[in-house]
Amino acid sequence: MDTILFLEFVTNVTISKQTNRELEEMKAQGPLKGVKVLEFVGLGPAPFCGMMLSDMGADVVRIDRPGAGSLGAADVLARGRRSVALNLKDEADQALARQMIAKADILLEGYRPGVMERLGFGPEVALSLNPALVYGRMTGWGQYGPLAHAAGHDINYIALTGALGAIGPEDQPVPPLNLVGDFGGGAMYLAFGVMAGLHHARTTGEGQVVDAAIVDGAASLMASQYQLRALGIWNTSRASNLLDGGAHFYRTYRCADGKHVSVGPIEAEFYALLCEKIGIDAADYPADWSGRNWKEANPVLEMVFARKSRAEWCEILEGTDVCFAPVLDYEEAAEHPHMVERQVFQEVEGVRQPAPAPRFSRTPGAIQGPAGQVGVDRDSVLKDWAIEASPVSGE
Repeated sequence: MDTILFLEFVTNVTISKQTNRELEEMKAQGPLKGVKVLEFVGLGPAPFCGMMLSDMGADVVRIDRPGAGSLGAADVLARGRRSVALNLKDEADQALARQMIAKADILLEGYRPGVMERLGFGPEVALSLNPALVYGRMTGWGQYGPLAHAAGHDINYIALTGALGAIGPEDQPVPPLNLVGDFGGGAMYLAFGVMAGLHHARTTGEGQVVDAAIVDGAASLMASQYQLRALGIWNTSRASNLLDGGAHFYRTYRCADGKHVSVGPIEAEFYALLCEKIGIDAADYPADWSGRNWKEANPVLEMVFARKSRAEWCEILEGTDVCFAPVLDYEEAAEHPHMVERQVFQEVEGVRQPAPAPRFSRTPGAIQGPAGQVGVDRDSVLKDWAIEASPVSGE
């Protein structure tokens, strides 16, 4: 992931026109309140992990490059963090970065292997400064292996793991956004890894390096498919399996208005209810897992669902045990009554975005604030982290 070049391109094109301002004083809320996280600026998985930790109350401070642009409140992945701008090739700023590392509980970085070492902040240096530090490293290919130093993106990582090859219609794999690799197999595993490392550090005083590779995480996400394959009920052909659109009782259907619905009644009693609701005989098209009658049943259900609009099918099926949901777009999802009731989406400075997840009964998380301007939080961070101020780079 060549995060530095891409970030420079994005920020140069979309530099915020807002004037610099201090973020309102953050009042951390969540189960990670008191945890100090130092995040070296990057793209995608590492920032998403930083967002998750911030949502849970951690004090996440970004190390940004001086002069970098800001996307403002639209930078959802950078929400809830304070920013300190450091030139990591400047001696004074290097000294300040070392002081911050010494105070942090967790460090996050998403560069190619060797970049942090060349900057002088690799694990050996960091752990010598802070033996209890959890050093989280986010890459696509991992810290070692034949491809470790090659460029890549989500689509490439999930392609190598077999995940991409299993997704899509029979004739061609389809990228599942960048959810399976960057965020599912990457950021989520990085977050899990650093929290497990933090537990160990607080128990023993021993820090360690967390090598979170997207190829590792994406492969791990396929544990269920490996189980089904071991049981002899999963094959390598797309759209021919229980959960990949092959089964007539686990797929999407086009409605009369061109919109789509999803059905997934894997259990026999739920499938029987679906058949009753849509007016077909379950005995004619049994929902067995063998796949023997799937190709015959698929066009029948396609014809049935094409007779009514999506709204009509929602009236008939939504809220029942047929395992049904309409396929919604971004705007529709935010307006659905269930999502509204649970406040799954929130607005921060006019920008709609997902709320923190998961939820806690005693220490609920919260969006700690919008993304701020680069570098404006230097003084407040140094004060809160009890770090002696050093001259600003260039002074």
